[in-house]
Amino acid sequence: MRTRLATRTLLFVSLAVAGAFSAHAATPTVSNSRVNLSALKDTGTYHRFIVTYSNGSLQRSDRTVMMQGINGAVRRAGLDKTKVTASFQRKLATGSDLVRTSRALNRDEAAALMNQIAADPTVLDVTPDVMMYRDPLIKAPALFQPTTFTPNDTYYPFYQWHLKAPDGAITYFGDANHGGANVNGAWDIADGSNVVIAVLDTGITEHVDVDTSLADAGYDFISDAFVSGRPTDDRVPGGWDLGDWTTTEPWLSACTSASNPPEDSSWHGTHVASTAGAELTDNARGMAGIAYNAKILPVRVLGHCGGYSSDIADAIVWAAGGHVDGVPDNQHPADVINLSLGGSGTCRTYDQTGWAVHVANQLGAVVVVSAGNSNDDARNYSPASCPGVITVASTGITGKRAYYSNYGMAVEIAAPGGGVFQDDDPSTGVISYDGFVWQALNNGDTTPVSPGTSYSGYAGTSQAAPHVAGTVALMQSARKALGLRPLKPLQVLAILRKTAMRPSMSLRDYRHSIGAGIVDAEAAVEASVNGTRNGPGGLPR
Repeated sequence: MRTRLATRTLLFVSLAVAGAFSAHAATPTVSNSRVNLSALKDTGTYHRFIVTYSNGSLQRSDRTVMMQGINGAVRRAGLDKTKVTASFQRKLATGSDLVRTSRALNRDEAAALMNQIAADPTVLDVTPDVMMYRDPLIKAPALFQPTTFTPNDTYYPFYQWHLKAPDGAITYFGDANHGGANVNGAWDIADGSNVVIAVLDTGITEHVDVDTSLADAGYDFISDAFVSGRPTDDRVPGGWDLGDWTTTEPWLSACTSASNPPEDSSWHGTHVASTAGAELTDNARGMAGIAYNAKILPVRVLGHCGGYSSDIADAIVWAAGGHVDGVPDNQHPADVINLSLGGSGTCRTYDQTGWAVHVANQLGAVVVVSAGNSNDDARNYSPASCPGVITVASTGITGKRAYYSNYGMAVEIAAPGGGVFQDDDPSTGVISYDGFVWQALNNGDTTPVSPGTSYSGYAGTSQAAPHVAGTVALMQSARKALGLRPLKPLQVLAILRKTAMRPSMSLRDYRHSIGAGIVDAEAAVEASVNGTRNGPGGLPR
């Protein structure tokens, strides 16, 4: 097993300080070990920075001393000449400090400031508080959508190939299923009872076929009114999705472009949560969810235009049962946390999300993340490259890696996310019903309709990740039912890797690794309860 779980870096990338002004030529150069410039883009702007000081330092405990150092860095970077000032925003759950500049900085200015902040020897890490995003939506055409309810989750046999055994059986739409996650076999052993899955996403919406019983117990961690769409910057109780549309102002001008066109609300969190287990199952309507008797704790971290890494880091700690200043402690600590989101930049050990993942792991939570939809090496993205996470690539019904899925050594395992096209082959140009993952969705275009009644197919690593999160919930549920201790995150990973289904030789692509193979829920759940101290993963009894 790789040691990445112990060494990989944090979620949200550090501030690039490369201010190439002549006045900076004589300023100290800081080792890249304390600044992470990988998320900075030439066309980007940055005005929020996360600074981590060493334990025991005066800067860590005294805000006045800390801000004196930050303002000194502003002066050394030459930014005071353009009337830039810095202000303290809050202390994060990880102990780091969030500061904000009075105006947005370009890449060079941000890099220069970061390097000057890191010149203080008590600084461990400086990162920009960048925006993370849900994976780009690949949505099934409207004409594909189911239109009527039928008894006993009747859409399950028609649409949900991704939950079935990869035994080559022909689907309702005529495709041989070699890519399912074999969840139906796992249901004979576990159903998710006594497990909590936290879904950190856009939140959840009311739906006739979705369990929202913990929605009020969730929390909206977005601390920026522009992103949340709420009147103030305050965080508020409830994990409800208020909408993330960008079709109207102010988001239309601020967040869209020719390459990023305006979109209606995605209801992304509802779809992801439904796959993991929120979809009501065997209830005479709609679809089925994986760990359908688990409790889903929705945590809103994504809104209009995305979500800040500082908010996501706090939400990870809170979801796992850790304390976050200003927020009531979570009364339903998560066994599993799903993050179907990401952004560019590598994740380093002292970056905030990486450290938040470390805290969550120490509290016992397994953190599952999507690899990303850029057809690129996942090590260039966060949180996919963070230490302590289980990074999930996407495959289609044939078992092939989906054409859009990220890949590489940062990926531990793959799961069904949908290949979109016939035979998972974009060259056919034929969109397939079996090219998507199908779950509940809200009917609203902008704000949610209550209750929702629609269903939709999405494809992406966002859809792959909750297949693994749901499987982990089944594993832990099976152990709890037998009075066994929950598995630790590394033990969970060992079992997932050991039991994964290996694609046939004709489908293997060693240049674009998808980890150990495709998740096999039945095999993973069986191994989680049948191991001994000397067995797979050294399982505790």
